[in-house]
Amino acid sequence: MKRHAKTLDAQFIAWLQRYKLVIARVSIFIVYFWFGILKVLDASPAGPVAEALVEKTVGLEHFDTLFVVLGLLECLIGILFLFPKAIRVVFPLVLIHLIIVCAPLVLVPDFTWAMPLAPTLEGQYIIKNVLIAALAIAVAASAQPLRSKK
Repeated sequence: MKRHAKTLDAQFIAWLQRYKLVIARVSIFIVYFWFGILKVLDASPAGPVAEALVEKTVGLEHFDTLFVVLGLLECLIGILFLFPKAIRVVFPLVLIHLIIVCAPLVLVPDFTWAMPLAPTLEGQYIIKNVLIAALAIAVAASAQPLRSKK
């Protein structure tokens, strides 16, 4: 029985090792593309917090355009994560995106914090980006370094 459990454990770990990057890339694609297309279709629950951020920063008259652009950026990021060679392009886009979408935690705290260290549902929605950032870093770390031509 112990031997069988060890064999299954080793096989499962080997399977995870073999497919971890594919699973990570597809997971990032699903989240980014899904959340992005909701913004493009004006069906995102993030609308009110995004609207408050735009009003506070660049002006409410720009909200509709910027929200769609953000959605398209998210769709693009998701698609690019499916292509291993695109990591050097997509990773900086992820960093820019994360700065933008995490800004409400600081700039519109009434939407994101119920009290210190207690995020609202919108705040939790934003804070989950820590996981996306960690997964994006893991995927980027798997890239092969560029080789110089000699």
